[in-house]
Amino acid sequence: MDSVDLEVLRAATQWCAAGHLTLLGTVVRTWGSAPRPPGSLIAIREDGQVRGSVSGGCIEDDLIDKVRTGELRPLTPLTQTYGISADEAHRFGLPCGGTLQIVLEPIGAQSQLQPLLDAVLAYQLVTRELDLATGVASLRAGSHAPQPIYDGHTLMTSHGPRRRLVIVGAAQASRYLASMAQALDYRVIVCDPRSEYLDQWDVPGVELSREMPDDLIVRLALDAHSAVVALTHDPKLDDMALLEALKSAAFYVGALGSRVNSDRRRERLALFDLTAQEIARLHGPVGLDLGARTPPEIAIAILAEMTAIKNGVTIPPSRREALPATMPSDAAAVAATVAGNERCAT
Repeated sequence: MDSVDLEVLRAATQWCAAGHLTLLGTVVRTWGSAPRPPGSLIAIREDGQVRGSVSGGCIEDDLIDKVRTGELRPLTPLTQTYGISADEAHRFGLPCGGTLQIVLEPIGAQSQLQPLLDAVLAYQLVTRELDLATGVASLRAGSHAPQPIYDGHTLMTSHGPRRRLVIVGAAQASRYLASMAQALDYRVIVCDPRSEYLDQWDVPGVELSREMPDDLIVRLALDAHSAVVALTHDPKLDDMALLEALKSAAFYVGALGSRVNSDRRRERLALFDLTAQEIARLHGPVGLDLGARTPPEIAIAILAEMTAIKNGVTIPPSRREALPATMPSDAAAVAATVAGNERCAT
């Protein structure tokens, strides 16, 4: 699954290479209750084909119509502002007081989109700087940037995976979690020293590691843009990974299991060199209480909790319940991997 930004960059690059007139739009500023945040991307082809979004649909419709009719065919980048007046905000479906500003640039060789796409696909963080007077873009190694920097003359945007997710265990639930996390701009690393699991991995775009999980986590030197989720239900793997992850700066550390097994895990962790505050960081049972039963539902519950914490949303205690202790027995591998069985407590 592609992230939204990657899908837009890929489409714009392919359209341009095929000879189509293509515009790339970047939301650079918002005021009030704008529907999409700064940094949101949209690509529009001369025949009205579109990827990405900058609003609930009305602004996209206006841009598509202007491009298709030839009204919007700039030779160099320009800035469009929507929602200045109450009438315009209503016309374009913007929330009360919502206003957004978009930089629209014609794509060509000077745009450096193909090198940018190559770098993003290689899991690199890249800063792209666009000169609005000339339309010429340059690339350099980047860092995490929450939103574009725009002064009316230059636009600087950050591209590439903004976060890392280390998944311990390569079974079925991990496949759904990895695939969905990629759509949320996570660089996903799956760690499992058990060849019978990792040899069967088939989700593209995921880094694989056969290291012991604790060794991997130490080597990665996790920062505040990192998350760790342990899904093996094997204490020899999960607990050792958690020991290192809870001491790191990772913003989220979780482990699959029932409340009983999670309490027992905390008791085991307390026997090692972890403080009470570090152990309290563990999300176990992992995920929001969505009534999840199947592996894809479990993945959604985990990512929902991760997203809430990343966005600074306080999660009520009633929503932080256990994922099921047992799973439907539709496959032995699923049951062995994601079921809450008693061997995990020993």
